[in-house]
Amino acid sequence: MSTPLFLLPGDQVPNDQLPNSSNPLKVGPGLRLLSQPSAKPSSSNHVITATTAGLLTTDAKRNTVSLLSFPNRRYMPAVNDLVVAQVHHSSVDFFHCMITPHTAQALLGQLSFEGATKKTRPQLKGGDLVYARVLSVGLGAGAEVEITCVHPATGKSDPGGMGPLNGGMVFDISTGMAMRLLRASSSSSDEDAIDGLTVLTELGKKLESIGGFEMAVGRNGKVWVDCSNAGDIETNATIAVGRCLQATDEHNLNPADQKKLVTKILRSMKLA
Repeated sequence: MSTPLFLLPGDQVPNDQLPNSSNPLKVGPGLRLLSQPSAKPSSSNHVITATTAGLLTTDAKRNTVSLLSFPNRRYMPAVNDLVVAQVHHSSVDFFHCMITPHTAQALLGQLSFEGATKKTRPQLKGGDLVYARVLSVGLGAGAEVEITCVHPATGKSDPGGMGPLNGGMVFDISTGMAMRLLRASSSSSDEDAIDGLTVLTELGKKLESIGGFEMAVGRNGKVWVDCSNAGDIETNATIAVGRCLQATDEHNLNPADQKKLVTKILRSMKLA
């Protein structure tokens, strides 16, 4: 894997930084594919530019290239991003959802759920949460954004477990931390190798005895946490997980300090 490279908006990704594979190249957040090979696949023929400032990262196994943005960068919706959105109000055909305070409300079709019909569609009200994927974005300031809770090709909610989020709590994190959590949660390898993030593994081990926890991470800097299997200590466990994620993010803790933090917070919440 090549050494990460810092790029500015409009910079082209050097060909020698792309994974060398005959499989289709996957372009992640922060990058835009301008052209691709018309003949035999070859990474050297791809023209990819940055849409935001950040560090270029590549995954040779997945043949993926993406841009790791600055932790506190303001989120701007991009197609295929997973987001935690809050319903503001509904109209005849859409739920109008908030993704961030500074972006226009996103439109979520009332039938954009797995198996939804006019009779079985979710009855969401203001304040309810959904885990969705950005389906399309318009051009210019205040452009219309559309989100969906199903995969466009299959009509299923997986992968990603999209749909209404019931119970739990939502915590604010930076966009950079959101990206790290998404990378870690989607990897089957040891998290020690994923951006130095061990907090999820440590929390999973220590909370296993009370039923563990569920989590939905949004690229918009929102993370939903649910510990409904913990019974009477559900609230304490949920708050503990959220505090661990926020502290790891705020203080940019290394793996050793993340483990100490988890132990400290669980003890303070009488969970260990």
